[in-house]
Amino acid sequence: MTQNSDRASQAIELLGQQKLELSDRDREEIIERIRPTALIIHETIRIEGESELCRPVSALAWSGLAAGLSMGFSLVAQGVLQANLPQQSWSSIIVSLGYSIGFVIVVMGRQQLFTENTLTVILPLLNDRRRKVFMRVLRLWAIVLASNLLGAFIFASIVAQAGVFPPEFQTAFGEIGLRVIDGGFWITLLRAIFAGWLIALMVWLLPAAESSQLWVIVIITSLVGLGEFPHIIAGSVEVFYAVAIKAVSWPEYFGKFMIPTLIGNILGGVTLVASLNHAQVAQDDL
Repeated sequence: MTQNSDRASQAIELLGQQKLELSDRDREEIIERIRPTALIIHETIRIEGESELCRPVSALAWSGLAAGLSMGFSLVAQGVLQANLPQQSWSSIIVSLGYSIGFVIVVMGRQQLFTENTLTVILPLLNDRRRKVFMRVLRLWAIVLASNLLGAFIFASIVAQAGVFPPEFQTAFGEIGLRVIDGGFWITLLRAIFAGWLIALMVWLLPAAESSQLWVIVIITSLVGLGEFPHIIAGSVEVFYAVAIKAVSWPEYFGKFMIPTLIGNILGGVTLVASLNHAQVAQDDL
């Protein structure tokens, strides 16, 4: 926190040099409006990550299950919008807003989502690279990923039951699920890097967003949906639905979606956000 204090001190000194008649309240407000430094954002997320790494298995599992179930509403929102909108070039932009719904519920509800943890718990590891911390990260990743996927599977299985939604919505859900696996292994992996990159960037931006956090979530995740960048949990709900209606096989889910998407999301979050932002903070401290 020293860096932020130094910036505040510098601001006070600069204000004192100006030949302006500013009240104490004016000076305080100016200082409050100074954007937080990268170090402050880094430390906010790192401390949160430290807390997550210490949570018991049951707490992580229940939170991860809730997140997997919540992400199902991204599929529902997209399908409902797609079924009700005319087939126009602009329709996909509106449908992509539906993709944000699950993320809004998960992030604002403080539920455990695997891709958020490609940043949150990696910063503590980059700060303390002992084997003990590494094993805690692997433990959290395994629990959260498994519980996220279980929640996604349960949600998709329920939605796929006849009569839960009207036929036109069911058709839209199936089309979305098939579109997710429409690509080869390497293309899916590369596109998944962008998804992991964007979601981790969203997490990085949230501490500074304050009252605008909702807009940050909506804008970033809408871009993920509009760009059709595969996300391991949101996409799993969509493909699980296609599996449930027998439009996609389990080998296709694992080979064409899960494996390349998981690798890509991790690479995007860990290397392009966590490592780079940690590096800039480390250099500032030199």
